[in-house]
Amino acid sequence: DRLYYELKQEEKLHNLRYIYPSMMRRPYKNKDYLLIVFSSDRGLAGSFNYTVAKAAIQRIDELEAEGINVKVICIGKKAYDIIRRTHEKNIDEYRDDLGKKGADYKEMKSFGFKILNRFNGRDIDVVEVITSKFISAINREVVPRQVLPIILTKPEEFEQDPSMVDNAAYEYESDKMTMLTETLALLFRAFIFQAMVHSQASEHSARMTSMDNATRNAQDIIKNLTLKYNGIRQSAITTELIEIIAGAEAV
Repeated sequence: DRLYYELKQEEKLHNLRYIYPSMMRRPYKNKDYLLIVFSSDRGLAGSFNYTVAKAAIQRIDELEAEGINVKVICIGKKAYDIIRRTHEKNIDEYRDDLGKKGADYKEMKSFGFKILNRFNGRDIDVVEVITSKFISAINREVVPRQVLPIILTKPEEFEQDPSMVDNAAYEYESDKMTMLTETLALLFRAFIFQAMVHSQASEHSARMTSMDNATRNAQDIIKNLTLKYNGIRQSAITTELIEIIAGAEAV
């Protein structure tokens, strides 16, 4: 973030105009969105997959209400199965080969490279990621996040002198624009990989919670059935005793 605002400040100080990396460009038409939806390939994870798919469907409806064309890439079978029931026309691609053996940076780097090429070719204007953000073992949230174009925020304590930070002078080995381009590419790949990591962490925690609840419910059912069985058994024994005593009295 700081590097970008240093360049912006240099533009003002020296009356320059830099050409910034394409990853920061404003949408050309702002009419084509790509949603990348992360879910799991297996069930038994409670509401994990449904929550992600519901958020994706809601986002699709919101964007289409604004006249925006929406394309969806589903990573994971469960959200794909849910989304295609009502929005099959929006599904651009279904990937079932990513994250099979856990989150892999090389896999996501290759995937991110393809997305970036589509963005640079102006096939899409905005890219958003929809994943379950892992907060804790029992707490998760699903919030769409824009990953392209990358939006940088101005640091709260931005120095007036672009060559100073914490009152110390510094410089870059290569030029600032090259550094910014390389950093943004790294940042974008990190966003994609982070989405996969959060999705898988949320999936495992959701499955753990779901199985724990299932175990507790099963134990409660066993306890209730055991009490019911013992009651029926005791009733049958009592009935037999009454019949034996009644027969003995009759004799």
